[in-house]
Amino acid sequence: MRTVSLPKRCVAALSAHKVTQAQERTVAGNKWRHLPQQPSGLIFTTATGRATAPRGPNRMLTVLCRNAEIRRIRVHDLRHTCASLLLAQGVDARTIMETLGHSTITMTLDTYARVMHTALRAAADAWTTPSGWTRRTATTETR
Repeated sequence: MRTVSLPKRCVAALSAHKVTQAQERTVAGNKWRHLPQQPSGLIFTTATGRATAPRGPNRMLTVLCRNAEIRRIRVHDLRHTCASLLLAQGVDARTIMETLGHSTITMTLDTYARVMHTALRAAADAWTTPSGWTRRTATTETR
């Protein structure tokens, strides 16, 4: 088990889900069965407290994407989106590694090297010299 820092919005959504799940537990009564190795219960469960099917979250995400009329993505794609957004915001690779639970910084750097290159280029393009001139990349200068 590991601790993960979450944005306040995610914490609020999980807190609301916990309230809903407590109501479901009350409705299920004696049918609610948590796993012995999970005495405090799971976050996402069936209506009787059991673990969802492994493909369940992807199925739910497919329905959400269809309803929102956006392209289908998998739950695992959300990890890549998270890493890409963090990189674009200038978060350091070590923090991203810990957020994603990668065992080594090399894994993070190898996986997201292309995204990091794009973020570095954007940072270079945005850099302004003390005299106020905007630095241009080699590709920009050759036009």
